[in-house]
Amino acid sequence: MASASAWYAAGRVLLPMEAIRAEFAKLSTHHLDRHVPLPRADNEISRLGRTLNKTLDRLYTAVEQQKRFVADASHELRTPLAALRTELELALAQPATTDWPRTVRDALGDTLRLQRLTTDLLLLARLDAHTHDMRPATREYVDLTGLVREEVARRHPPPDLAVNLHLSNASAHAPILVRGHRVLLARVLGNLLDNAERHATSTITVRLTHHPDRQQAILEVCDDGPGIPLEHHARVFERFTRLDDARAKDSGGAGLGLALAHHITTLHQGTLHITESTHGAHLTACLPTHTVTPEVPGPPSP
Repeated sequence: MASASAWYAAGRVLLPMEAIRAEFAKLSTHHLDRHVPLPRADNEISRLGRTLNKTLDRLYTAVEQQKRFVADASHELRTPLAALRTELELALAQPATTDWPRTVRDALGDTLRLQRLTTDLLLLARLDAHTHDMRPATREYVDLTGLVREEVARRHPPPDLAVNLHLSNASAHAPILVRGHRVLLARVLGNLLDNAERHATSTITVRLTHHPDRQQAILEVCDDGPGIPLEHHARVFERFTRLDDARAKDSGGAGLGLALAHHITTLHQGTLHITESTHGAHLTACLPTHTVTPEVPGPPSP
């Protein structure tokens, strides 16, 4: 009698576990929006069920984001490929009347756009899949002052566009050390400058300021273009976002530059946002700085 009662009681206790197991077994990548049933009692089993449901919610969000990313990437790759194919087919259909130098220039432009887009997509995929590579142990100390100088100096803007660099007194005479990946940090400034060049009328201003008391470096990129409407300040950092589709496509933009810059800045424990401006776009990146204490040499060996 006692064993039967124990068996019955154990069965009642394990019944919610079996319901959770049965529902979990039905899940697949196509049904991650489902949840396991939760028992009414607030016990270990219900807490396990809530943990599983929260995990399923995170998986569902990640899978949906990946689906949207693949769909957007496919669309962006399809457009220049279709243009390139059309140009070449028309040229081959009428080889005698084709302006071959112009055709080659147009084909080269589409190829370069494909190359830039593919490079951005691969970088985004790598950053999404290997965020553990950003651990402090894998980073180096980067002189942000030198990096900004180099990136601005290597730019070749159109003749009617001026790029002005302003360094604060503290940043002009001493290195600003940021711990991270030099190539990725250079990519942040490069993407901000690319965006500014696409929209500036005549002037781009790059400003680097150091606040040692707050251990923060502030990098600002401003242009005198039409600016970004307030309602789009958050949206521009989403992937494949273009506020001016026609102009962005003509200039080779795919709506990934600011998304990449924002992602990289976040991985470096920084922020990237749009500062309100009366004229033009004003993007501000804030990064934590570090002070490296020089090693004091020990006494000479006897």
